[in-house]
Amino acid sequence: MTSDHGADREGPGFDGVLRGYRLRASLTQEELAARAAVGVRTVRDLERGRASRPQRTTAELLAAALGLVGADRLAFLAAARGHSAGAQPPRYVRLPPASDLIGRDDDVAHLVTRLSRPPGDGSRGITLVGLAGVGKTSLALTVSHRVTRAYPGGVAGVVVTDGSTIGEVLAGVAAVFGVGRPDDLAPRFAGRSALLLIDAVERAPEALAEALGRLLAQHPTLRFLATGRHPIGLPSERVQPVAPLVAPPTGAVTTLEDAARYPAVALFLDRLAQVRGAQVEPDEVEPLVALVHRLGGLPIALELAAARGRVLTLAEILDRYGDRVLDLSGRPADGGVGGALRGRPADTGVVSVREAVAASYRLLSIAERKALHRLATFRNRWSLDLAEQIIDRDPEVDVVHLLDRFLELGLLSARGARAFRFRLLDVVGDYACERAAALGDLPAARRRHAEVMADLALSIAPDLKGAHLPEAAARLDDVSGDIGAALTYAAKEDPHTALRLAACLPRWWRFRGRDVTGRQWLRRLVEDPRTADADPAIRAWAQVGLAQLALEHGSGAEELGSAQAALAEFTVLGDVPGQLTAHSQLAALWMTAHGYDRARAHGEEALALARRSGRLRDMAVAENNLTWHEIREGNLPAARRRLAEVDKLASRCGEHRLRAVAVANLAEVERLDGRHEEAARLGRHAIAELEDVGDPGHRRRVLATIGLALAAAGRARETEGVLAELRPSDAGVPPDGPAAVVEGALVLLRGDERKAAELFETAAAAYEGGHDPRDMVEALVGLIRCTRETEQRAKLVHRLHEMCRTSGIALLPRDRKLIEAPAE
Repeated sequence: MTSDHGADREGPGFDGVLRGYRLRASLTQEELAARAAVGVRTVRDLERGRASRPQRTTAELLAAALGLVGADRLAFLAAARGHSAGAQPPRYVRLPPASDLIGRDDDVAHLVTRLSRPPGDGSRGITLVGLAGVGKTSLALTVSHRVTRAYPGGVAGVVVTDGSTIGEVLAGVAAVFGVGRPDDLAPRFAGRSALLLIDAVERAPEALAEALGRLLAQHPTLRFLATGRHPIGLPSERVQPVAPLVAPPTGAVTTLEDAARYPAVALFLDRLAQVRGAQVEPDEVEPLVALVHRLGGLPIALELAAARGRVLTLAEILDRYGDRVLDLSGRPADGGVGGALRGRPADTGVVSVREAVAASYRLLSIAERKALHRLATFRNRWSLDLAEQIIDRDPEVDVVHLLDRFLELGLLSARGARAFRFRLLDVVGDYACERAAALGDLPAARRRHAEVMADLALSIAPDLKGAHLPEAAARLDDVSGDIGAALTYAAKEDPHTALRLAACLPRWWRFRGRDVTGRQWLRRLVEDPRTADADPAIRAWAQVGLAQLALEHGSGAEELGSAQAALAEFTVLGDVPGQLTAHSQLAALWMTAHGYDRARAHGEEALALARRSGRLRDMAVAENNLTWHEIREGNLPAARRRLAEVDKLASRCGEHRLRAVAVANLAEVERLDGRHEEAARLGRHAIAELEDVGDPGHRRRVLATIGLALAAAGRARETEGVLAELRPSDAGVPPDGPAAVVEGALVLLRGDERKAAELFETAAAAYEGGHDPRDMVEALVGLIRCTRETEQRAKLVHRLHEMCRTSGIALLPRDRKLIEAPAE
């Protein structure tokens, strides 16, 4: 039991002050004497209390040798003169000086508040728990020094040593409070509050629990602040996990000033400055943020990585250790992780991140370790339900108790109030995967992880449409890293599970603009010979998903076969939702392949099937899709009737997004019919409804409708406002179809035909081969209006008629009027 932390007398004691500063400087008595040019006996006598007041010259030499400056130097010299540097009355404090603590202001304030007021919840003390190297001892020392005024009976600290007995613990406590025997503590406290700081409780947990229980029972005014890798286990104990420092998310900050606001970065920069003279350059901020994020805010890892700054740049440290954080080892740059309280400098031996994590891992039972291995496969935060699924409801493991234990050991972080989300510390997850691999558990853990993600995606998939789409997509966003990891593993080792997972994701991939990536995954899995005997329904959904995604990047015609095969399989299975989806996709696919009559036929079949099965939403979707064919054929009254039916059906089934889309389509119908003011009004209404839906594709189309209607109505200033929303944010990026066609209409309104022609040509090139040939008609009609030269105009008119012939488009009266009007 280590207990020599100060003099056996009231007041801070110069012997304890000198010893504390010497240990913090990592010097032996001989080394300090040599540096100060004083005799080693002088140093020994001062530390033993045999010479309580050194000469002024000796004190100044010692301060210089210890490298003390500022407040530390003043405090040291004041102690040498036998009184405090401030006006505070002398107090009994048997602690080494607290080191500079970075990033723990909130923790310090919280603990100081709790320990400075009388216990009102029955607690007699607090135990700080967490991984080795997370900074528990430094935090406890700082707090203990801050609360000395609240403890007139004294503040003293002990560190538990391996194998300590109950008697040794009691004797150590008596010694640090300056009495010879434990029985003498009562008159020593004399009814005054006292605080005992205990470090490393895990070294002799049973003996400490018994000894501390006796002390608390015998001395009602005694409280404790303890640190360890697990709690003591007393009824009056309150446990507070010490989490790693907050680190910035990758890519969240771009300047050093912003990065330094994160406690983990502030600590890293402080330690880096101790070994590197040069300042961090602007081009080093990105690797700095990425490195600190990967280190997970664990102080020991930050210090060990910063120490590499002697010979490596930040980018080189990241490159070497970004994926090998556990391999970081050496001596922390500040010379101590709890070493001062233990009466020795912490860097007398080599420390490593792996050993810091392993020390807590060894406290777990075999069942707990196996559960940790499985939880380590998660990449994102996870819920209690997911934890139970991945542990597979092992009868030996109570998951609630397990998570609580991991929190107590500092292996886990939790966020949330009404619904908790959990995450293993990065280094803990890395170590757990390392041990799982060594024990042969990792393949089974990863397979189970993939199965859990497939089950989760299957439960969310039905909501990836209609009003629930944004919320459902957000739920998948929360686990996107896990989805990627599960697909990567299962595609190689468990392709049936990979296909089951991927088949649930097309609407999410489409909604988030990942259509190319999603299509690649589905194509790879559908063509994998190992999935030939997969569930036919799953294969069919994967095939129809291929069609959905191919449409997004203009490759729909390539997936006609996939959608037709899916429709055939769904028909055999009697899967009505599958048939409806396949018909809808085939309608869209045949449009891109210029098979417009076939497209309309599939739309009609989808509507008939939806009516037979009484599916209101699917009826509304089919009516909305058929509206385009009415517009294609020039039947605007029929288009209005279908859209009115869409609005009625969508209202009955609560499909607000579908109603908004119907309003957007009605705005386009009104524009094509020459009712420009009404088109602009409906378009604005649709935009307001689509704001909460998060559908960028529809929003841009509606903006184009509004802009063209305003330009046709001669409202140039309002058109300019719409164009500002459509223009690319990057000036170097050419405008897309909607931006180009609206700008063309605006420029034409202002009389610049040459510029307008260039913009309509740009729009035509952007729209060519697109989903809706009506867009191409709009661009060509605009281009014809701007063309004066007779021969060129005739070529453009021929091009327009040819395009209408191949696409089945019937020119509307307003189109014919515009192209037949002679050029001015």
